[in-house]
Amino acid sequence: MDAIVLGRIGYDFYSEEPNVPLAKARTFSRYLGGSSANMAVGLSRQGVRVGMIAALGTDALSDFLVDFLKNEKVDTSRVQRVAGYLPSLAITEITPPDHFPQVFYRHDPVDVMLRATPEDLDYAAAGRMFITNGTSLCASPSRESTYRALERAKESGVRVVFDVDYRAMSWSSADEAGLAVRLALPFIDVLIGNQPELMLVAGAGDLDSARARLLRSGVPTLVSKLGNEGTCVFTEGEPVFLPPCKVEVLSTIGAGDGFASGFLAAMLRGASLEACLRYGNASAAIVVSRLSCSEAMPTLAEVEELLLRQPARA
Repeated sequence: MDAIVLGRIGYDFYSEEPNVPLAKARTFSRYLGGSSANMAVGLSRQGVRVGMIAALGTDALSDFLVDFLKNEKVDTSRVQRVAGYLPSLAITEITPPDHFPQVFYRHDPVDVMLRATPEDLDYAAAGRMFITNGTSLCASPSRESTYRALERAKESGVRVVFDVDYRAMSWSSADEAGLAVRLALPFIDVLIGNQPELMLVAGAGDLDSARARLLRSGVPTLVSKLGNEGTCVFTEGEPVFLPPCKVEVLSTIGAGDGFASGFLAAMLRGASLEACLRYGNASAAIVVSRLSCSEAMPTLAEVEELLLRQPARA
């Protein structure tokens, strides 16, 4: 296996009525969601052999989510089924280009009921890359399972990637979320977040201070998503920055998951950090030009086709 992803598999409803306020929308389409699941699909579509460690319910919605992942060639053998709990639900309004309000249902969601078994921990350590995110730390028992999987993967020499994925509704406070991620920093090789997320984890008031603190903490690679300004990688050397690809935006939901998929797939192929950013930016651009998250994830051929059409970096 190339990559193992631990984290949330969610259920998404997207309005089929563009520019209609969510309170008035009547028709919706359903999709697989959740940042971890989206990344797993994105990685698989770009040729990565990927599996998931996660918890779902025994309900029909969970059946749909597992079947979708299987159809995307994601290994679901370590997806637990927990009776009495349901996957989280996100309902999204579509008002392009930049208004996508969402309603989340995350009361005791099944993803936080993950109880990692010894076999799960073996699985986490069996790939070339282990990927998880901050939402997996928001409650027990998934918090302890995530820390144990991070520790096991790191001890086994697996490259560990952590996407901050800060969701306010999952935490009692931002400070609690920042502390939970800081406790994971000793295990992390690649930390991905937007500017506010990196500042949250570092407990800093600006990106430069956050970068300095996080690098001093021992995280060798920081990946900063800068929205419509582009993306940047910080290491002990000179930072690497790339502007975004230019596309017509339909929905910005899932852009970060698309970026991470393209960036990490390129990293698994041994690409340079600049090339990883190029593939990440192109993947994100394709996602924002489409509706939904999981089904918007591009194939490697689509990413490379877009890169051929983009102007060369000055």
